Amino acid sequence: MTPLDYEYLQKLLKERSGLMLSADKRYLLESRLLPLARKIGVAGISELVQKMKSGPDSLIHDVVEAMTTNETFFFRDKTPFDHFKDSVIPDLIKARAGRKSLRIWCAAASTGQEPYSLAMILKDMSAELAGWRIEIIATDLSPEVLEKSRSGLYTQFEVQRGLPIQMLVKHFKQVGAMWQLNADTRAMVQYRQFNLLQDFAGLGKFDVIFCRNVLIYFDQPTKSDIFNRLMKANEPDGYLFLGAAETVVGLTDSYRVCPKRRGVYLPNPPAARSPSATLGQFAGGLKTGTATSR
Repeated sequence: MTPLDYEYLQKLLKERSGLMLSADKRYLLESRLLPLARKIGVAGISELVQKMKSGPDSLIHDVVEAMTTNETFFFRDKTPFDHFKDSVIPDLIKARAGRKSLRIWCAAASTGQEPYSLAMILKDMSAELAGWRIEIIATDLSPEVLEKSRSGLYTQFEVQRGLPIQMLVKHFKQVGAMWQLNADTRAMVQYRQFNLLQDFAGLGKFDVIFCRNVLIYFDQPTKSDIFNRLMKANEPDGYLFLGAAETVVGLTDSYRVCPKRRGVYLPNPPAARSPSATLGQFAGGLKTGTATSR
């Protein structure tokens, strides 16, 4: 792989998915793309790049797919889900008592464990939410992982990662060597292919946004832009959940830290935001792209 090949792939991946590859990530690119090169019958990365430049768009899709990280598991990091169940949803039940509806967005939902973790929590709170309209929108880059998500079908290893045994017994049924989430719980989640580089306006407003463990792959300007646009998709009294290694601090004043709730952030009122954040929201709203995954 020549320096020009690497530069081409860096630029393409950033434009298509937001993924940033630093100069020391050549090993990662080679480990992910060499199997694809062999699969399509070319000798190495340089030949793969040449084929990408002259071949079908589907090959570019396959390259972006190969470089996407889809690591996830049920109730990942646990604490955010405890906050969601014990404080965020009770607060929203009071705040939304008049309309009795909740909208939740899981961005970069990967193979579905995160949105289904939320769905199981809400299912177990059905008494408190009787008569409520609940929407969980889950989005991701990859049609392949979205298809797996919709099936709600997981291996023994996958259900053992973070899923309490009592929830497995209550919400899943065994299908051969696999476990499948019950149909009524699966039906609580709507899956869509979507990109965090796209305009969020078509998604509407959300009371809760989970955007966890994906922004770590973006550069700082892209993170700031996404935060500013997430704020516009968040209800003014809504909530944003980030991953354990992610923060808004130093990147945007669109959000502030939620006291005593690690990983939870609140939209800042307009008076607390700088003019540059407003400009960033406008510029961000004009961006387009394909799709972004975790």
